[in-house]
Amino acid sequence: MDSIVHHVPEQDPVTDHDSLVCHTARFETSWPKPATAIVAGHGELDAANGIEFVNYALRNSDKTRYLVADLSGLTFFSTAGFSALHTLNVQCVSGDIRWALVPSNAVNRLLRICDPDSALPICADVAAALTAVQADPPRSLKLVAEPR
Repeated sequence: MDSIVHHVPEQDPVTDHDSLVCHTARFETSWPKPATAIVAGHGELDAANGIEFVNYALRNSDKTRYLVADLSGLTFFSTAGFSALHTLNVQCVSGDIRWALVPSNAVNRLLRICDPDSALPICADVAAALTAVQADPPRSLKLVAEPR
């Protein structure tokens, strides 16, 4: 009887799922597609763990093209958490990582005050965020006039 050989694609060196407990928060990462990370936060994001969240979210930035920060599981979000999101935004822009944020009610409360113009890329849920980050990027405005 002939044996059947199945080709199994090589696994990405990034694990499919991992987590980290940091003070009053738990962070988890899943990889639904290659180069696409969903980093979820549960609990509280504040001065005790804001920078750790950014470091955790970007620890595989060399393998990440799309990032969803799913903070829908946060029950507390401080101004230090907002500062962490600003840092994440700057790092993603400089690293050419398309990202989106899924906020919880606690995150939304603070964003209404600290980000009233919605400068951060906010989406209603993870599915919408995945669609948004993988869509064609918006065209940038050219702010410098060219000589005639």
